[in-house]
Order: sequence, then structure tokens, then C-alpha cells
Amino acid sequence: MNPYIIEEHEGLLVFTINREDKRNAISYEVMDGLEEAITLAGEKKIKAMMITGAGEKAFCSGGDLSSFHELKTAKEAYKMLKRMSNILVKILLFPKPTIAVLNGTAVGGGCELASACDFRIARKGIKAGFIQGTLAITTGWGGGTIVSEKLAHAHAMKMLMEAVPYKTDELLQIGFIQSTYEGDSITAGKLFLHKFMGIETEVLSSYKQMFLRKLEQNRIEERIQAEVEQCSILWGEEAHHKQVNKFLQKK
Repeated sequence: MNPYIIEEHEGLLVFTINREDKRNAISYEVMDGLEEAITLAGEKKIKAMMITGAGEKAFCSGGDLSSFHELKTAKEAYKMLKRMSNILVKILLFPKPTIAVLNGTAVGGGCELASACDFRIARKGIKAGFIQGTLAITTGWGGGTIVSEKLAHAHAMKMLMEAVPYKTDELLQIGFIQSTYEGDSITAGKLFLHKFMGIETEVLSSYKQMFLRKLEQNRIEERIQAEVEQCSILWGEEAHHKQVNKFLQKK
């Protein structure tokens, strides 16, 4: 089965992580797919890009530990972290509107992926949170830096440091998600973007540039790079490997 699906819906590029049995965890193959989707979304006929997950249990559970657990040292971890952070930066700075449709739980790196999009909507009843702290690491794909830009200072810091999943109403209250939905995720995403799709692409891109200039002035890429480096150091520490082993033994 293909680990991802790329579809076009009348000017909307939809990327679906198709690893329901792995709770839609990010693998190297999913990274390949995200890079492909970003390239395709750059085509003139595409007005916006949507990211979602297969099924109803998980949007994305973060990095696939069964694949990434073999990365032991800071140097080994850095290569993976840097590649995925580059993908998140491309999504964050993408010149057209982007939306994450949280069809299920979004934790760890899944929350980072969602944070990179301009908008986030969630199926009622799901949870989302930056739980990396429970594995003795920080966010490492840029999500911590990104959420510090998008949420109020106290909300972002609390969400990162608590390292727990938040309920849907809490996510709405702090502004992490913009709305909730019931039913099909792709239909919900299309409904949220319905008015956008009636506007010329050049207009959408021009407005997006206003927000991108602010991110550039705030040295977003430089700050994300520092986040990646810090996480790679923590990744190589014994505390992280100990927590990962405990997690894998529970599965």
C-alpha cells in the first residue's frame, strides 16, 4: 500500500498520509511524498494545499519510532530532523494557503506538521499536543518555533512544556485550531476553503506574502535551525533512548 496519496480536487491539492495501521506516522517515504506534494502544489492551477491523514484515529502520530529508533547519535538524528524541518519550512513559507485537517489525534511531530500550515481544523473529539518532552527531547522539526509565532506566548510555552495532548475545546480556546467539523475530512477542508477558492491565485499569494515577510523579519529559518540542533543533541542523550525503549516495550 502506498504510504501517501496525492489528489487534486478542483484546484485544491490534497496530501493524505496513508499509514492508518501505523497511526499515520512519518516515515522516510512519507517525507518523499510531502516533498512531491509541495512541488505539485506550486503549479499555477493549484490555489491551496491540504494535509490530512487516513482513517479517523490519527492525523499523524509523529515520527515512526520503529524506523527512527536506530538513530542513536546527535549526528545521526540531525540528518533526519533537518530533512523534515526543511519540509516544514517549505510548508510554512509556501506562497499559497495551506490547511491541516486533523481527522484524528495529532501528537509529537504530527502536531509540528499541523502547526506549519496556515489553518488547522479538527474533527470533534480529537486530541493534539506536543508530547516530545515525555521522550526527553524537544520539538525538532521546527514546530516549537512555529507555534511560538502563531500562538500567544503563554499558550505556546504551556503547550510545549506540559507535553500532554489537549482536547478539542482547549485547542479552540488557545487558537491552535480555527474550527471543528464532523464527517469526511476532505469535505470539511473544502468547505473551510470554499470562499478562498473563488479568489484569484495571485491575490491569495499576495496576501500570503504579507505574513511571510513578517516571518522572515523574525528570522524564522535561523531560529528553526537552532531548534533542530538542540533537539539532535538531546536525541543522542541516554535519557531519550531510555524513554523510547520504555515506549516501545509498551506497544
